[in-house]
Amino acid sequence: MGLYFLFMVPPLLLMLYAQYRVSSAYNKYSKVPNTSRLTGADAARRLLESQGVSGVAVEVGKGTLSDHYDPRAKKLRLSPEVANHASVAALGIAAHEVGHAVQHAHAYGPLKIRNGLFPLANLGSQLGFLAVIAGLFLYYLGTEFGLTVSWIGIALFGAAALFALLTLPVEFNASRRAKAMLQQSGMVSTSEYNAAGEVLSAAALTYVASLVQIVMQLLYFVMLVSGARRRD
Repeated sequence: MGLYFLFMVPPLLLMLYAQYRVSSAYNKYSKVPNTSRLTGADAARRLLESQGVSGVAVEVGKGTLSDHYDPRAKKLRLSPEVANHASVAALGIAAHEVGHAVQHAHAYGPLKIRNGLFPLANLGSQLGFLAVIAGLFLYYLGTEFGLTVSWIGIALFGAAALFALLTLPVEFNASRRAKAMLQQSGMVSTSEYNAAGEVLSAAALTYVASLVQIVMQLLYFVMLVSGARRRD
């Protein structure tokens, strides 16, 4: 148990810090009106048009900071606070999601690979942990095949870790595209550009924290299963 906390507490603290950064930056700049007086939804539509991306619908979703681009439906869903408000934070977040739509339209390599890996990664995040624990349980009951089950679980969890790794270049690239689009469009002043960048940088840290968390958990599983064999 002590080893588990050694592996998992640092990533947990990093995740809590990342969430604090996001909340702090968003709360600060969601209260600052942008000089263009554009809501997030209006800005998203203008940016999509300026990038020559057609066929993407901009919708109002549900929840706070639930903004995302759905490549299967070709829909950009913005949270109500972003879609309906003309804040600096709304511009940055909307532009980031447009960045994903542009990636999809241009067949951005890392995005294609990540999307292709999603079914396996989703399976791994849901079943990997259970397979590792179930395999160890069977092994300690005397079933040699239990270790094989555990290693299969580790492989599945590894797919989830690879997905988290591939998410980094996808998200960083979307943020770079967002800042470039905002600057080129003339929607933001210099101070607003920097503020939007602050919001996007804070959001990017959550993906780094998520990767660290899943990699540390994967390493813990590897040590656990490897240690079970050595104790024989």
